[in-house]
Amino acid sequence: MATAVVASAGLRAKNRRRRLTVLAFLAPWLIGFCVFFAYPFVATAYYSLTQYDLFSDPVWFGFGNYAFMFSGVDTDVITAAENTGILVLFMVPAKVLFALGLAMILSRLKRGKGFWRAVFYLPALAPPVAATIAFVFLLKSNGPVNAALGLLGIDGPRWFTDPDWSKPSLTLLALWGAGDVMIILLAALLDVPRDLYDAADVDGAGPGQKFRFVTLPTISPVLGFAAITGVIGTLQYFTEAAVAAGVASGNASGGQGTSQQLGYPDQSTLTYPGWLYSRGFGQNYLGYASAMAMVLLVVAFLLVALLLWRAPALIGGDDTE
Repeated sequence: MATAVVASAGLRAKNRRRRLTVLAFLAPWLIGFCVFFAYPFVATAYYSLTQYDLFSDPVWFGFGNYAFMFSGVDTDVITAAENTGILVLFMVPAKVLFALGLAMILSRLKRGKGFWRAVFYLPALAPPVAATIAFVFLLKSNGPVNAALGLLGIDGPRWFTDPDWSKPSLTLLALWGAGDVMIILLAALLDVPRDLYDAADVDGAGPGQKFRFVTLPTISPVLGFAAITGVIGTLQYFTEAAVAAGVASGNASGGQGTSQQLGYPDQSTLTYPGWLYSRGFGQNYLGYASAMAMVLLVVAFLLVALLLWRAPALIGGDDTE
């Protein structure tokens, strides 16, 4: 009997040490999760229900911030949401398709593969602020790009100083930095089994049919990943738009200016995260900014859920319905 008790106690001690060992290995992740996600999430949810200016104690406001946001009184938040929606709708597909085109070209190169991969990937390593400043300079009305277009007899647009061209200009900037997506898609293309293409050749499939029925279904998970991360990143699009507006207008407001300054020209580059930042840290409406952040989280969750549900059918992969 005593031997059984000792064995049981030893087993419990061994299990306890095993659990402590596992917990020790998990500790860095658990600490990071609590400090950088759990606490900020709970705090943001709480502050969104208060009137809070960062300097005084929060005052309970219930759903007043949300009611004000959806009442239409803050017309700037509507403009910012529309601009961000347009960027998601056009910038994400354009970036993914452009990166896919680059990846397909690189996958077929016979010589200089490493060199061209580096050339196309390097822009993705450029700091966003520096890249945006360079693009604003290149796309000035009298800049190098319009000068080159003038030699071809084309009257170039005003790019970042024209409300109709500011978002296409930001899209061009995103395409220039599409190297990170290109590398992922290139790896997926190179991983497509050669046997599938050989079988398609035997069946008499042409290049278009092989791309549609072999390449797309095989790389659809990677395309879905690129689309989802692109949507999440564009919903948080802030730095490039804010820097472009500041440089183009000659007014570096640092997030503390009016919506006209932050969204120059004519509020066309005012994004939802930009207005959120201005409301929270420029105007000290932390409670309202927290409510905006919670709405952005819900929208991002719904869009990602929609993509996970419909992406396979849209891309051409297996539909799990």
